[in-house]
Amino acid sequence: MNDLAVTEPQLEEPLDQNRVRQLGFSVRRRAPLDAVVLLEREDDRMVAAILESLDPELATRLLSHMSSERSTGLARRISSPVGEQWSVNLGFDEDSVGRLMEMPEPVFISSCKVKDVIEKLRIYTRERNVVYAFAVDKDMRLEGIIVMRDLLFADPEELISDIMVGEPFYFTAGTSIDEAMRAVLLRHYPIYPVCDESRVLLGYVHGYMMFEKHAFHLTTLPGTMVGIEREEHIATSWTDSLRYRHPWLQLNLFTALLAGGVVGMFEGTIARMVALAAFLPVLAGQSGNTGCQALAVTLRGMTLNELKPGMERNLISKEAFLGLSNGILVGLTAALVMYVYAYFTNAGEPVMLALVVLLAMTGSCIASGVVGVMVPLTLRRLGADPATASTIFLTTATDIVSMGLLLALATMMI
Repeated sequence: MNDLAVTEPQLEEPLDQNRVRQLGFSVRRRAPLDAVVLLEREDDRMVAAILESLDPELATRLLSHMSSERSTGLARRISSPVGEQWSVNLGFDEDSVGRLMEMPEPVFISSCKVKDVIEKLRIYTRERNVVYAFAVDKDMRLEGIIVMRDLLFADPEELISDIMVGEPFYFTAGTSIDEAMRAVLLRHYPIYPVCDESRVLLGYVHGYMMFEKHAFHLTTLPGTMVGIEREEHIATSWTDSLRYRHPWLQLNLFTALLAGGVVGMFEGTIARMVALAAFLPVLAGQSGNTGCQALAVTLRGMTLNELKPGMERNLISKEAFLGLSNGILVGLTAALVMYVYAYFTNAGEPVMLALVVLLAMTGSCIASGVVGVMVPLTLRRLGADPATASTIFLTTATDIVSMGLLLALATMMI
């Protein structure tokens, strides 16, 4: 009888602790994004060991800057409370306050005496700085905030409930960063408690981390408007960048073909009046800029929460009127140029061509202004990010309308 070979599980080689200390030292002295780039070169075991050696606040901040896939894998490897807290954070949307939470410490029952709290804080503050402490009931529901100055001057026999700031402002974990930023415009606190719907304390979030996240979101808006994902950074691999960008370029190609198809429908008109071909890019560019202006104002209004429900119709009317006014003004200039061009090149009927350009420019600017508002409003109603590839849809609409209107008017009027 042959003996069965028993395969023993291979043990992982112990980590080089000197390297862990060296990398930890380097991470502490770098900006978070630079530290994340440094850690990208290391495997999960090494990164987990480094994060365990860091202050929980810094470790949480680094995890928040990593991709969801990487941070999820690291959470399973980190044995410290940071790993447990990050596993909780991953249960919330990436753009929510819950994703930025830190462990809810230090926490005290509101019936504790001041002297007992101070004694515990003496030990706690040897390792971590304390901004506020949290007062809760026996079920961990948030009851108040303990300010260190009040604690310092309080009578040692007083209860925490007597000196705490009751009914404190807090976030629910599902609150989006954009909503949170609007809520704290007039509340400039260092940290904010985070609770669930029953006011059970889940953690806290630093104000600067929300501002940092929000600032990063604002920097991504120009990129998302042309199909660049928020997850893409300078350090993103070319394969991931290709995966993020290429689908939008295929969509852009398809929409460009639609615009080309509109021009092809009027091939005979262009053949008879070659002068029109010179004005097609002028018209498309002018109407596209008009639409981008309306789009920028609409996105800004959404970001700052200025665009309230019911204001959409007024905004569309305003942009349509602006399109009419701007279209007439720039249309007169373009019509004059068309008249001069057609007159000196014997391109046909200068007056009628100038009139066609004026009408087409005016109509295109009106349409592009309306589309610049409608694109983000429609995307938001469909549950998509209003900034996502907005310019791709806007450019397609303005190209089709402007070119189609110019050629259709020329076909009918000349």
